[in-house]
Amino acid sequence: MHIWNTLEQVPAGFGPSVVALGNFDGLHRGHQQVLGLVKAEAVRRGGQAIALTFDPHPALVHRPETAPAQIMGLADKLAAMEKLGMDGVLVVPYTLEFAQQTPEEFVRNVFVDTLGARAVVVGHDVRFGRGNSGDLAAMVALGTQLGFDVVPVQDEGHDRRWSSTWVREALAKGDVDTAAEVLGRWHSMSGEVVHGAARGRALGFPTANLSPDACGIIPADGVYAGWLTDQHGHRWRAAISVGSNPTFVGVSRQVEAFVIGRPEEPVEAFDLYGQRVVVEFVRRLRGMVTYTGPEALIEQMHQDVDQSREILQG
Repeated sequence: MHIWNTLEQVPAGFGPSVVALGNFDGLHRGHQQVLGLVKAEAVRRGGQAIALTFDPHPALVHRPETAPAQIMGLADKLAAMEKLGMDGVLVVPYTLEFAQQTPEEFVRNVFVDTLGARAVVVGHDVRFGRGNSGDLAAMVALGTQLGFDVVPVQDEGHDRRWSSTWVREALAKGDVDTAAEVLGRWHSMSGEVVHGAARGRALGFPTANLSPDACGIIPADGVYAGWLTDQHGHRWRAAISVGSNPTFVGVSRQVEAFVIGRPEEPVEAFDLYGQRVVVEFVRRLRGMVTYTGPEALIEQMHQDVDQSREILQG
C-alpha cells in the first residue's frame, strides 16, 4: 500500500482513483463500510482505492482544548487500512492555512489534480472546505463540474449510526463489549514495554507496562481479560490492569498486562522490555478496589487470572 504524507509525494499524473475522505478514527464498522465500497468501486472502474485522511486530527488544530482522544494511532490506522485493501492513503498535514481553502479549491487541488479521482465515496453528513461549508450537495455539484461521480454511503439500518463518539463513550465506561461491537474487533492499544515499579514482579505477577505515550484510548480503570501480542507476532492471553493501583500510594495511571501461560522459564528470560506490543481488551472483570494489604491483593489477582483464562479459552 502506498502512503503519501504530502500532496507533493503523490506521483504526477496519478489515477484514475476512487477516493474516500475522513478522519477514520478507530476504523469502526461505518468506516469499514465506506472503505469496502471504495474498494468495490475501484475494482469495478479499474482504478485505485484511496483513503484521504488528515494528521493531526482537525479538531486538534481548531480546538485543542476540547479535541477528543484518538481511538487509535496513525500507524495502527494505516496498518488497518492496508488490511482493508486500500491501494494508497494520502495523509494530508492539517494546518490552519490548509483549512482556509474553499470547498472548490480543496476538491480541485486534492481530489482532481493530485489523486485523479473518478469517483468519491462520502457519507450523507460529509463536510469539507473552509468552515466546513461544503456538504453532500456541494460535492455532487463539484463532481458534475470537475468530472467525477459521487457515491453516497447508505445508512446502516439500525437505531444508532456507527461512530467514533460511540466508541469513546463505551470505553469511558469500561464497556469494551459495546466498543468491540461498534469497532468490529476488540479495542486495542499499542506501545513500548517499559520498566515500572516492579511491584507486580515482587507479588509474583510480573507485568508488561505500556509506555505513557502508547497509542489508543485507555479504557476506564479496572481489570480486563485480553490479549498481548509481542513484536514477533506471538499472542498471549493476559489479565490487564488499567489505572493507578489504589492499594499503593503514589502510583500514576498506567496500563499493565500479566501474560497468562508464559513459557516455563525464569521471569528474566521472558523479556518484553523495549518491544512494541499490542494489548487487546476483551472483557472487563471489575473496577479498581483498595485492599487492606498485599495478601488480599494477591488473592484477588489469582482470581482475576483464573477468570481471564476461562474467558479466553479456545
